[in-house]
Amino acid sequence: MSRGVWVRFILVLGLLAGCAALALNVKPNLGLDLRGGAQFVFEAEGTEQTPATAENVDKTLEVLRGRVDALGVAESTLVRQGENRILVELPGVTNDEEAQEAEERIGTTAKLTIHEVLATAQPDAEPSKKANQVLPSDQGDTLEIGPTVIQGEQISGASAVQRDQSVEWVVAIDFNGEAGSTWADITGAAACNALGDPKRRIAIVLDNEIISSPEVTEGIGCNVGIRGGATDITGDYTAEEAKDLAALIEGGALPLELKAISDRLVGPSLGAAAIDASIEAGIIGLILTGLFIVVVYRLVGAMATVALASYALLAYAMLVGLGSTLTLPGLAGFVLAIGMAIDANVLVFERAREEYAAYPSAGLRRALQVGFNKAWTAIIDSNVTTLLAAALLFFLGSGPIKGFGVTLSIGVIASMISALIIARVLCDLAVSNKGVTRKPAISGLGNVGKVRTWLDRKDPDIMKHRGRWLAVSGAVTVFAIAGIAQGLNLGVEFTGGRQLDYSVSQDVTVEEARAAVSDAGFSEAVVQTADDPADFTVRTGEITNDEEQRIEDELSAIGGDVEKIDDQQIGAALGDELRNNALIAFGVAFLAQLLYLAIRFKWTFGVAAVIAMAHDVLIVVGVFAWLDKPIDGIFLAAAMTIIGLSVNDTVVVFDRVRERWHGSKPEDDFTTLANKAAVETVPRTVNTGLGTMFILAALAILGGDSLRDFSIALLIGLVVGTYSSIFTATPLVTYFHEKWPMSRVKKEKVERTPEDSGAVV
Repeated sequence: MSRGVWVRFILVLGLLAGCAALALNVKPNLGLDLRGGAQFVFEAEGTEQTPATAENVDKTLEVLRGRVDALGVAESTLVRQGENRILVELPGVTNDEEAQEAEERIGTTAKLTIHEVLATAQPDAEPSKKANQVLPSDQGDTLEIGPTVIQGEQISGASAVQRDQSVEWVVAIDFNGEAGSTWADITGAAACNALGDPKRRIAIVLDNEIISSPEVTEGIGCNVGIRGGATDITGDYTAEEAKDLAALIEGGALPLELKAISDRLVGPSLGAAAIDASIEAGIIGLILTGLFIVVVYRLVGAMATVALASYALLAYAMLVGLGSTLTLPGLAGFVLAIGMAIDANVLVFERAREEYAAYPSAGLRRALQVGFNKAWTAIIDSNVTTLLAAALLFFLGSGPIKGFGVTLSIGVIASMISALIIARVLCDLAVSNKGVTRKPAISGLGNVGKVRTWLDRKDPDIMKHRGRWLAVSGAVTVFAIAGIAQGLNLGVEFTGGRQLDYSVSQDVTVEEARAAVSDAGFSEAVVQTADDPADFTVRTGEITNDEEQRIEDELSAIGGDVEKIDDQQIGAALGDELRNNALIAFGVAFLAQLLYLAIRFKWTFGVAAVIAMAHDVLIVVGVFAWLDKPIDGIFLAAAMTIIGLSVNDTVVVFDRVRERWHGSKPEDDFTTLANKAAVETVPRTVNTGLGTMFILAALAILGGDSLRDFSIALLIGLVVGTYSSIFTATPLVTYFHEKWPMSRVKKEKVERTPEDSGAVV
């Protein structure tokens, strides 16, 4: 066994040890559904110019959302209550001190203005003109400042930085074009005054407080000013103070002033039993998947299973290391990445089996190396397309869309490390054993497998009926669209609804309260505890007063006297802007994948893959529409996961089609070669699908209501995606090739004797 293999093995152990240390020493950021957090209710106060209408409150809500994101609070909930209230829930805020600080940082009006300084003044002096102000400055004196010359809305960006390796933190501000010229004018006018003259200073005011009043430096010319459309706010800030101030400025001024009318700590929206059931289901699913891989691929399968277990450690360590927020829907990204990690190993093993069958004398280790090399392009292409989609969902989406992009990216990177580095080292060690070399059947690479043997013997001509397959896909898609046209059962996150706050006289656990609300006919309602263990918050869709009375009666049956503390209409947590951002992110992700596939293959392949993806998502949405199942945030995560699964399957088939076409003879027919490629990838498709299906089935059966619909959606998507990669995308490519043929790259075929190991000196 080579020294290099052992060196790589030691490096892998070091990587896993580092991940284990990180996982044990850093606490994860859990979302509202897993841990709970702080809940605030703000009331918007209007003016004659800006009344507190629903439209203006929605605008204020979006500014708040940007401010929360800028403060690094991910997976938060922001919805409008009634006409003029905003509900904000922040995960991970678990004590009163943190809640008070968060309330101040979020609800601050943060109106930033810039003024010329006219003179120093006494603290109790009146301004010389009505439009002027007299305010204490950051330097301890009192200044009379002129009218506002630059509004906060004219600032295009703000960030906390350190200049020229200085330890001092400043807030860098970027102005838009017009404000940049104004800044140059006022600093140029100030520079005309002598050093030390108060008129040489500029006042930067935040909420009627001068936060910085710097003097224009000596190097600035009179009537020249500071140009470039940017400046720095200085003020002896700490790193945290500078970042907080930058976040407030970046978030912009609130259209309406907010008054905090309630704040409290709330429990997780999912019960402990549901969370435990989901974790147990995930562990059982992983064990079943591991056993399946071991049965099919024996020794190398066992090594891949160990690598799969290391994937969980890698992904978790990356998540806590980056400070990401973990929610139950966010686990969808990890489920997809587990499937991709399995898929990468299956691709390698199937390729290695083919190589060993062709050149058994070259040995198992050589076959494994060739397997990794030949599977490399398909693995990279499928992972890159998924990472492209994840990155775009993060940059273009918001709220849960952004969170999904983060967890999916972490999962994909961890799965690639697991499959291409850890699994390779372990499998290399396994097949290098002399006992395994003498009995290759033990390795799992000794034959191509029963499924492949049967397919080679039958040699089915799938593309012979390609028109029929496309007709079936079209008919099913039309059926799905018909279900969607009848209307979707949108969840409370999309439609809004009602939030009811109750207090009961007897001790009732949150699990008992959830069961009571479910018995009243609202199994999908969100039930949380509040500050007092006897207080509960129930969030549901639009319900009548009679239906609300049913909830109250069921709670009364288990909790004695029930007092309704509050009853508010709430807006959609995933409102129009989030929905539009999600659709834009989906659209751009589709285009990015199409472009990548066009570069790596040909534009016809990209179009076929995107059509197949749209086909898969439409069918899953249509099935949920016909079954009247809810379309909510968890389903949204499932839909994004299906896109990843779909393109992953399709890319693997396309990679084999391209390989066969580029190595073909002039007289070979593209459709025949595409059929051969599709048939050859069936074992990989079946084994990968079954491996992922074990996890999803366990989640569907044991994971509780919170994950059942998610798992069902993914199971349907997995089956449809497997079908579409062979029976939709590949037939489409063959039809496209007849009109826009793909050029053939002639490769020199190197003949190798069975005794040739392929090694070189």
